[in-house]
Amino acid sequence: MDLKIGVIGTGGIGRDHIRRLTDVVTGAKVVAVSDINVDTAKKVAQKYGAKFYESGEDVIHSNEVDAVVITSWDPTHAGYVLECIKTGKYVFCEKPLATTAKECEDIIKAETKFGKRLVQVGFMRRFDRGYRALKNIIESGKIGNPLMIHACHRNLTHIPSHTTDMTITNSGIHEIDISHWLLGEDYESGQVLTVKQNRDSSDKLLDPQIMLLKTKSGVRIDVEVNMSSGYGYDIQCEVVGEKGTIRLPDPNTVLVRYNCQRSYEIYEDWSQRFIEAYDTEFQEWVNSVKNDKLAGPSSWDGYIACVTADALIKSRNQGKAETINVGEQPKFYK
Repeated sequence: MDLKIGVIGTGGIGRDHIRRLTDVVTGAKVVAVSDINVDTAKKVAQKYGAKFYESGEDVIHSNEVDAVVITSWDPTHAGYVLECIKTGKYVFCEKPLATTAKECEDIIKAETKFGKRLVQVGFMRRFDRGYRALKNIIESGKIGNPLMIHACHRNLTHIPSHTTDMTITNSGIHEIDISHWLLGEDYESGQVLTVKQNRDSSDKLLDPQIMLLKTKSGVRIDVEVNMSSGYGYDIQCEVVGEKGTIRLPDPNTVLVRYNCQRSYEIYEDWSQRFIEAYDTEFQEWVNSVKNDKLAGPSSWDGYIACVTADALIKSRNQGKAETINVGEQPKFYK
């Protein structure tokens, strides 16, 4: 029997997930949608044979809905997640889990009190073939203990409403989570450095920014977050170990030799680069929900990312490194 899913948010990523759940993922059916943009939501509902609901709360409380996917505006995430927990429904929430650490703490308390994991956060890089290969090699001990991570997150360009803080909370947050996942240890401190600014960025946007993180064992991580690279969507990651290095492979595109040149395509955006990771992420989520046991990124992972992002923003504003303290992981999430 198909898992009946309600989707809150029918913007770009919401529509892509609805397509994915309908055309790619097996064992699922989108039966309900809602969005503040009523016209768009109604068109999406008609296209996929789903029912339109006036509000996200209506989707959550519908008897037709088994599980919920949240892809709405970031500040609405926490409220919808908490409502799902109240009803005992599984919920997949796109990152960030919430916009404040306090909201993440409220979610953790509510989920713990309920007594079962219901929440998965959309950190899709954990499902990418390349990142999974990196983690397997790290855990095998082949390159010894990791010493450093060098990474970059470059966008072709940014949306007009993008802000300086969003560079950390919406883009850099992926590197925050994936580095924590690869290394399997918490951060001790973090800092953000600004560099000479790109003239093609908005006047009010600090771009690029460099995130510096240090783990409790001393691993150093540097990440360039560049929202206006001007050439494409480019994600890079290299782990330096005691005995060797491992590097994320370039996108698997065709290598062309032509007219005295050697070249390959660089993707334009996230939907091209991580399409396979998104497909795997949702298939595994649907399978785990149907098996009544979540295995993907948890509310605790969302909390760690939020606390780390807050510290990095504070560091940039105050011009010095900040301590990152998330406390001890609750046994509930171990």
